[in-house]
Amino acid sequence: MKLKVAIIFGILIWIITYILTEIINPIFSNHLAGINILVPIILIITTGFFGILYIREINENEVIEGFLVGLIFIFVDLICDMIFFIMPNTKNLIFSDYALHLFSMIVLTLLITTFLGYLAQMNIDLK
Repeated sequence: MKLKVAIIFGILIWIITYILTEIINPIFSNHLAGINILVPIILIITTGFFGILYIREINENEVIEGFLVGLIFIFVDLICDMIFFIMPNTKNLIFSDYALHLFSMIVLTLLITTFLGYLAQMNIDLK
């Protein structure tokens, strides 16, 4: 397991999710009132991208590595949330319903990274 790379990717996922949420939120909040689908969509894209970058360097036990890197991404997200939002009591779109954000982030991250590990172990011959 490449712990340093996983932590760096987890921090990048958190930063990119936060920045894109702040940039794109005014567009969605004006046209889709009451629907907060933006954060999960951005989380899926960033986790998928960095999960692929991490998994493609792994050559054995890809499913286990995918699950473990998913856990690291979750812990990094929780630590960054605590440091930047919960302890200073800063309001953000993510924290309008933090329990839903936390549950969806955990489920999506573990599903994406584990599935990427599963796909990485398959030998696919595209003709």
